[in-house]
Amino acid sequence: MIKCPLCTPTPQDLLWQDDFCRVVLLHDADYPAYCRIELLAHVKEMTDLPPAERARTMKVVFAVERAVRDVIQPDKINLASLGNKTPHMHWHVIPRFEHDKHFPNSHWGEAVRDSEVQPLSQTVRDQLQQLVVERVECALNS
Repeated sequence: MIKCPLCTPTPQDLLWQDDFCRVVLLHDADYPAYCRIELLAHVKEMTDLPPAERARTMKVVFAVERAVRDVIQPDKINLASLGNKTPHMHWHVIPRFEHDKHFPNSHWGEAVRDSEVQPLSQTVRDQLQQLVVERVECALNS
């Protein structure tokens, strides 16, 4: 059996976690503030979750999207849940800019230009974490 990388404690920058899922910052050099929401239980598909847990997952995804938009003001946000390589439920929240190396293509596609990456400063990273915590907890309590 292949070991699932999302079933173990994350080596990524943990922004928020409860007993259901976690939000991590991926520190992708080309996509600052790229976050991933990872379920803690090994679940393959959204429809494997009961309806209340599906709704909980999406509340977290949308709260993280809002926090990323508020902090770095991207031109677009991409949300994705593929799981072809890692069949463990997780969502990508990918901030996109018209000048990023893949825009308007998927960030997994072929690059169309070199990008001038501006990594997140510690101040912006901390601001993102604070907003993720606030937005997620507010969404889950509503």
